[in-house]
Amino acid sequence: MTRSRRAAAPAAEALLRDVDAGERAALREGRSSDPHRILGAHPARVGGRRGVAVRVHHPDATEATCLPEGRRPRPMRALGGGLFACFLREAELPLRYRVRFGFPSGDVFERDDPYRFLPGIGELDLHLFCEGTHRRLWEVLGAHPRTVDGVAGTAFAVWAPNARRVSVVGEFCRWDGRLFPMRSLGSAGVFELFVPGVEPGALYKYEIMTRAGKLRLKTDPFAFAMERPPETASRVTASEYAWKDGAWMHGRAGRAFEREPISVYEVHLGSWARVPEEGDRSLGYREIAPRLVEHAKRFGFTHLELLPVSEHAFYGSWGYQVTGYYAPTSRYGSPDDLRYLVDTCHAAGLGVILDWVPAHFPSDDFSLRRFDGTALYEHEDPRRGAHPDWGTLIFNYGRNEVRGFLIANALYWLREFHFDALRVDAVASMLYLDYSRAPGEWVPNRFGGRENLEAIEFLRALNATIDAEVPGAFTVAEESTAWPGVTKPVSEQGLGFRFKWNMGWMHDTLAYFGREPVHRRHHQGELSFAMVYEYSERFINPLSHDEVVHGKRSLLEKMPGDPWQKFANLRSLLLYQFTRPGKPLLFMGTELAPSCEWNHDQSLDWHLAKDPEREAFAHFLADLGRFYRDTPCLWRSDPDPAGFAWIDCSDAAQSVYAYERRDGDDCAVVVLNLTPVPREDYRIGAPHAGRYRERFSSDDPRYGGSRFETPAVVETEPVPCHGRDASLRLRLPPLGGLVLIPEG
Repeated sequence: MTRSRRAAAPAAEALLRDVDAGERAALREGRSSDPHRILGAHPARVGGRRGVAVRVHHPDATEATCLPEGRRPRPMRALGGGLFACFLREAELPLRYRVRFGFPSGDVFERDDPYRFLPGIGELDLHLFCEGTHRRLWEVLGAHPRTVDGVAGTAFAVWAPNARRVSVVGEFCRWDGRLFPMRSLGSAGVFELFVPGVEPGALYKYEIMTRAGKLRLKTDPFAFAMERPPETASRVTASEYAWKDGAWMHGRAGRAFEREPISVYEVHLGSWARVPEEGDRSLGYREIAPRLVEHAKRFGFTHLELLPVSEHAFYGSWGYQVTGYYAPTSRYGSPDDLRYLVDTCHAAGLGVILDWVPAHFPSDDFSLRRFDGTALYEHEDPRRGAHPDWGTLIFNYGRNEVRGFLIANALYWLREFHFDALRVDAVASMLYLDYSRAPGEWVPNRFGGRENLEAIEFLRALNATIDAEVPGAFTVAEESTAWPGVTKPVSEQGLGFRFKWNMGWMHDTLAYFGREPVHRRHHQGELSFAMVYEYSERFINPLSHDEVVHGKRSLLEKMPGDPWQKFANLRSLLLYQFTRPGKPLLFMGTELAPSCEWNHDQSLDWHLAKDPEREAFAHFLADLGRFYRDTPCLWRSDPDPAGFAWIDCSDAAQSVYAYERRDGDDCAVVVLNLTPVPREDYRIGAPHAGRYRERFSSDDPRYGGSRFETPAVVETEPVPCHGRDASLRLRLPPLGGLVLIPEG
C-alpha cells in the first residue's frame, strides 16, 4: 500500500465517524427523516487537524466536487450509495459552498447544497402550530420563495407526523424523491427544506413514505397556487400585487352591517359569462372584474358572493369539493388576478363574500385523504370521518393542528385576498353527529348526545378569532336547522356568526309562490310563519343557486300561470323579499328570468336581455335594488322587532298581506295582492294619519305590469281598521305589490 493510500483511509473513516451504518442505509434506501444529520457541513477532525466535513448525496452521480467560497475546488470522495464527502482543513461553520456533480453520460450539474442551511421554522411557530393557535400559519407552512444567506430558492414545509420520510419533488429534480428528503423538526411532525434555485412558477409535490413503507405523492395542503385541473401539482408562487383599497379596508372596521343595506349577488365565476369564439372558455378574474362590477352596480347590489374559488379538481362540484384550501383555482388566472378582482369591487363600493367549505373535503387521493398514510385531517372512524351524502371526508375538528389549519385558512382569505366575509357552507352537517345517518351509523358524544362538541367549539373559535383578528370582516352560516344561537355572540354561548341563511323562509316562500293562486288561500301561513322566529337570529334571505338546479326549475318556471302571471308572480316574490326583514340574496341570472335551470357548463343566457318581457323585468329589478338601498326603513331596524309589524296577514280569502317597516319615525307600508284578481276599495289600517305616496309598484307598466291604475297619493280616513285609528282605501293590482311611504 502506498503512502497516499494509507493517508486516505483514516480520512475516509473520519468523514463518516459521526454517522452510523443505519443512518447511511436509511439515506441510501430513501427512508431518512433527518438527512441533515448526515448531509451538509459538519465540524470534523482529521489527522489531528480541525476543519469541516462536507457530505452530499446524489444516487445517480459518479463524482462530486465541493466548491467552497473563497477556496479552491475540492474533489469529493465516493463513499458508496451516492454519498460523497471531503474534508476542508481549518474551515469554519457556517460554510458557504456549492456542489458540482458528474454523471456517467458526461453531463455536469452544479447547485448550492440544500443541506447547508439552518431550519427556517422557529420553536415558537412549532409550539403555536401544535397548539392550533398559529394565526399566520400560511407564512410558516407551504412553499415560500426566499433568499437565505444570499442564495435565492424556496423554503418548503409540510405537516406529516406519521411519515417515515418526506421529500419535496418537482421539475427541479425530475420528480425523484431520492434527491431532496426533508428534515423532520421533531414531535411537531413538520418536515422542512430550503431548496436553492427553485423559483416562482415551479411545480412540486411531496413524496411521502408511510410507516408501512409505501410511497404517496401528495399536493401541498398549503399550496398557494396549483396546476390547472385535471393536473394536480402545486405551484410555487409569490404575490407582487399592490393593493389600492386601503380606505375601504379601514372604513369597514366597526361597521354594524346588520343595520346597513346588504343585497347580495351570488356568482359562479365559471359560468357567469364565457367567450364562444375561444372554445367557450370562462372569463378570467381580471376579464370579469369590470363587467361584473358594472353589472352588480346596475342592480343596486352591495355585495358579490362568490361560490368557492379554492382549487377543486371536479368542476361539477361548483367549488364545494376543495382540494386546495389555500390556492385560488387556476381556471381563471393567478392569485394576484383574484386580488385584482376583489380590489376592483372595493373601488366600486362593492363588498365581496367568499363561500368557504370547512365541513368536508373530497376523497381524491392526491389531496388531504390519509395524507401521511394515516387519517391525519379526517377521523379514522368512518362514522365520524366520512360523509354519507357527498362521498367526502369530514375534518377532525378535535385535533389542534386540523383546527389551526382551518382557522388559519379563513384568516388567509380575509387577510391575503381582502374578502369582506365568509359564507360557511353546510354548517348543519358539522353540528350534528347523526346528520344524514341512520341509527347505528353514528357515534354519540361523551354525554350521549348527537351534538358534535368538537365542531361547535371549532365554529366558536373560528368566529371569535375573526372578530379579534380581522376587524370589519364577518361570517354567514348556511345552517338549515333550528340550532339555537347561531348568530348570538360567542361570549353568550352562541356560535358567533353575524348572519344566518334563512332556509326556512326560503322553503316556505317558494312553496307558497309555487302554488296556483286559487289554492293560496289554504296556505296563508306559509308567508307569515317566518316572522314567528324572525328575531331569533340575524338573517339573510337567500334565493340561491341551490334552488335553480337538479330539476327544481328556474325561479320563473316555479311560478304558476301563463307567461304574464309567471312574471307578475316573480316580481311580487322579489318585492316581498326586498321589503321584509333580513338581507336579500339572489343568484346570478335572476335578472334574466331564464326558463331553463342554471347550467355550470355554459354561460348565462345573456341573449335573453334583449327580450322585451325580460328587459322590462330587469328594469324592475334594477329599480327595486336602488329603492331598497335608498329606503332606510327597509333595513336599518332589521335586528329590532319594532322594525316590522303586520298590518294584516289573515286575509286568506283574498290572499292579501299588509305590513309596515319602520325606522324610528320613518316607515313604509307594503301591500301584496297574490291573486290575479284586482282588489278595488281595499282597506288597510295605517300606521298614522296623513298622506301616503306610492313609491314602488311591481305592477308598474314599465316593468310589464297590468296597467291597472293605482293612485299616486292616498290620504287616510278616520276609520279604524286592523287595530289602528286611521286607514287607507287602496286599489290593489293583480299579482302585484305596492310600497307606500307617508309624505312629510
